[in-house]
Amino acid sequence: QVQLVESGGGSVQAGGSLRLSCVASGYTYSSYSRACMALGWFRQAPGKEREGVAAITTGSSSTYFSDTAKGRFTISQNNAKNTVFLQMDSLKPEDTAMYYCAAKTTCAYSWRVTTAYNSWGQGTQVTVSS
Repeated sequence: QVQLVESGGGSVQAGGSLRLSCVASGYTYSSYSRACMALGWFRQAPGKEREGVAAITTGSSSTYFSDTAKGRFTISQNNAKNTVFLQMDSLKPEDTAMYYCAAKTTCAYSWRVTTAYNSWGQGTQVTVSS
């Protein structure tokens, strides 16, 4: 089982930036360098369903973004440090949510499918004020 720990959340004003980090442990990151393994960022606002924000495949570093994240967020990884980052710029109040890091080791589902991920972090809160 992969352990994931997020950090970097906080409170910012609209238009500001935050950088979230997710450190993975419990396995050797590079040993899972297959095209379909991915680390994703999801978010969940009160009263709403959890939704995918972005994902990156650990082997090929292919990236995927939701429509709301595209153009504003960047996802990257540091394999040597078993870490994935989510750089969030031009933040909006509607980005306010708990953000979760998750690990997927199957090729069977789209990166957006929450049930495809078998490890989740505890979450980090992002609050954007207007």
